[in-house]
Amino acid sequence: MNQSIPIDARSKTQSRKAAASGWIGSALEYYDFFIYATAAALLFPKLFFPSDNPAVGIIVSLASFGVGYIARPIGAVVLGHLGDRHGRKKVLVYCMFLMGVSTMCIGLLPTYAQIGIWAPVLLVTMRLIQGFAVAGEISCASSMILEHAPSGRRGYFASFTLQGVQAGQLLAAAVFLPLAHFMPEDQFTSWGWRIPFLLSVVVVIMGYIIRRQVDETPAFAEQEKKGQPSVLPVVEVVRQSWRDLLRVMCMALSAVIAIVASVFGATYAVQPAYGIGFPAGVYLWIPLLGNLCAVILIPFVGNLSDKIGRRPPLIVGMLCAGLLSYAYLYAISIHNLWLSLVLSVLMWGVAYQGYNAIFPSMFPELFRTRVRVTGMAIGQNIGTAMTAFLPALFVSVAPPGSENIPLKIGSLTLGICLIAVIAAVTTRETYRIRLADLGKRDAVPIGQDEYDQMRADARKNKTKTAETTELPNQVRS
Repeated sequence: MNQSIPIDARSKTQSRKAAASGWIGSALEYYDFFIYATAAALLFPKLFFPSDNPAVGIIVSLASFGVGYIARPIGAVVLGHLGDRHGRKKVLVYCMFLMGVSTMCIGLLPTYAQIGIWAPVLLVTMRLIQGFAVAGEISCASSMILEHAPSGRRGYFASFTLQGVQAGQLLAAAVFLPLAHFMPEDQFTSWGWRIPFLLSVVVVIMGYIIRRQVDETPAFAEQEKKGQPSVLPVVEVVRQSWRDLLRVMCMALSAVIAIVASVFGATYAVQPAYGIGFPAGVYLWIPLLGNLCAVILIPFVGNLSDKIGRRPPLIVGMLCAGLLSYAYLYAISIHNLWLSLVLSVLMWGVAYQGYNAIFPSMFPELFRTRVRVTGMAIGQNIGTAMTAFLPALFVSVAPPGSENIPLKIGSLTLGICLIAVIAAVTTRETYRIRLADLGKRDAVPIGQDEYDQMRADARKNKTKTAETTELPNQVRS
């Protein structure tokens, strides 16, 4: 590689490449992950989990959605270890291949009517592989972007990881929408639903091409020069950072908002057993509009966190999202599609982004370089896994025919959001801590004036990436 490229130019280029890699990779992987969520709510109860009792079929199908989250803590430990010991870049490529192949296999599976009990067994197996793969995606991508980001702009650059995730959900809905809307229902149920899964071949090809162009981060390369500690990353992070690990787990419970909006909300609105009767194709506009709004807002919220800190947007966002869940579910219960659209956008597309835009920078900033991927991966994935079976729990608490469904589910949702808010309130602020000092409880923040000047210089491309003065030779070549 050309050694004469100025360090600032190279840093600027790598910052952008890392952000682009995180954005596109996350979009493609979460496209795979969430087309399953859509199919689990709209189709799989009939295709893979038939039952004489409609409520049972719905619960089992949504539980299969949650199975993918069971594998996430295991994937977090394995892939987090690999990311901290062997590099962020390698793990991101592994994740891409695992996710793409398992999703394509789902598109080829025979249904329950064709092979009986083996159909749901194979489906759940593929879902487990999906969950394992996705466990390393956000933590590795966020850590890589964070460690490449210009000084004072970590929140803005890291937010592109979650903007990619939301774009992946947007793409998933956008693919399902025309198929569900324009295809005859019997054809869509028979074979049309397979098309979005088979398109995952694009994930494998595009993801590999993009991610192989990004250099390993200078922070990881510098850590590698010091040699590997004898203690495993998972052991070190539990011993030394268990409080932060617990906080991340609790804040990750914020994923309940996405569950309410895209999984339980879809089930409540579409499944005949609930008697709402929203057409599946029409209802898909709700996640489409919510994610479109999220894609627009996330970089602005990430940039705001570089100015005022990580905690304020997260706290305000989760409180508002939890309260709006009542109104969103109520709008569905009164069969008001247009009001559902508006409230979905406010809850999921606006308020929830106070969390989504912040955690890709806040979570990895709580851990040292040598355990950063492991710490974020374990905390975030265990917390998210704890929300995985909420759709099935929600249906159990508020089954078809029960009363006060919006009140019951809204109260559960707000209670979970309050746990996340309390965890955020007790978390130390990290936005003015130097990269080299992240993870140290006694780290002294950069002075406000110095920090403001650092941000101004970063916007003018005058600073080097991540307070790094020199790229190690092995990173350059």
